[in-house]
Amino acid sequence: QVQLVESGGGLVQAGGSLRLSCAASGLPFSRYTMGWFRQAPGKEREFVAAINRSGDSTYYDDSVKGRFTISRDNAENTAYLQMNNLRPEDTAVYYCAAARLLTTTLSHYTSWGQGTQITVSS
Repeated sequence: QVQLVESGGGLVQAGGSLRLSCAASGLPFSRYTMGWFRQAPGKEREFVAAINRSGDSTYYDDSVKGRFTISRDNAENTAYLQMNNLRPEDTAVYYCAAARLLTTTLSHYTSWGQGTQITVSS
């Protein structure tokens, strides 16, 4: 049974930082692209960042480029999202997800975590 468990969410002031973790089990982690998505109230879930299987290629939505960094530790079966210079518009539920393809397309991700809330106050 595949499980992705996010942690590290919370409330932070604008300009602050948070680091999300996604612990994976039940899948060959190093064979999966890992992605982070987010969903704000009343909006569709959207792509944030992705990292390839080996961790040497990363992809970001323009809205977070230069502020967020995705990484992974294949030995620990964990993906991370370091979020710096957070803005109120970053407020959302953040989800990690796994895909067999190298992709940024939401529908290609087959396994999802339960999500963790990030709230950025102004």
